[in-house]
Amino acid sequence: MRQVAIHDRDSANPMLVVIGQPEVDPGSIGEHRHRRNMLCWSESGTIALHVGDREWLVPPNQGLWVPAGVLHSVEVRRPGRGRVVVFVDDHGPTDWHEPTGVAITPLVAELIVHLDENRQRGALRQHAESLLLGLLEAVPNAVFDVPIPADERIRSIAEALVDNPADPRDLDEWAFAVKAGVRTISRLFVAETGMTFARWRTRVRVRAAIEHLAAGASVGAAARAVGYRKPAAFAETFRRLTGQHPSIYRG
Repeated sequence: MRQVAIHDRDSANPMLVVIGQPEVDPGSIGEHRHRRNMLCWSESGTIALHVGDREWLVPPNQGLWVPAGVLHSVEVRRPGRGRVVVFVDDHGPTDWHEPTGVAITPLVAELIVHLDENRQRGALRQHAESLLLGLLEAVPNAVFDVPIPADERIRSIAEALVDNPADPRDLDEWAFAVKAGVRTISRLFVAETGMTFARWRTRVRVRAAIEHLAAGASVGAAARAVGYRKPAAFAETFRRLTGQHPSIYRG
């Protein structure tokens, strides 16, 4: 992934700068911070952003708001095109203090491309910048964020399910595997992730399905890959969690 010294380009625009990345190769960038608020848009690839024990997934045609000063690392899961919007002088949503998923609608996408390809200053560009800022809208965290617990007993369960979301074992079987009581495991999941075990696993499965869909898998194939036998049940769960049909995420 190409890194850009954005402080040298702040003077190009008073509100924002768009940095195009024609082809982002698989790889990772270690922990770092940015001095500016940034919006990362994955046009055709898939990236993951890590902040401590949390991980945000950015599939194609979605964006992720990264506030200034947040220590994070980046992993490119699937190569593809991308663009980064760098906001100057604290422009952007004032209440997004942590990484936040952003809906890249067709209009938002066209505005980002326009601002990247047309860099001359003027009233039209200023209007386009203001319009882009006004159109930024957060999407449900379920699409992006899966918290990983710290307690060793449930962390081992969480990591196993992230590696294999289709694992069919229920809470009783997992409790037996880690030599802990079912009530203890259930309580720890709620305490450390803010979700029940069932809800957390559903989020893991939906997020894993997004990666399969982004790689071109059909809805049925993605459903089976993450442990659903019936595509219709998977699609209903997916829609309930994200507000969208899974086909929206197909690459």
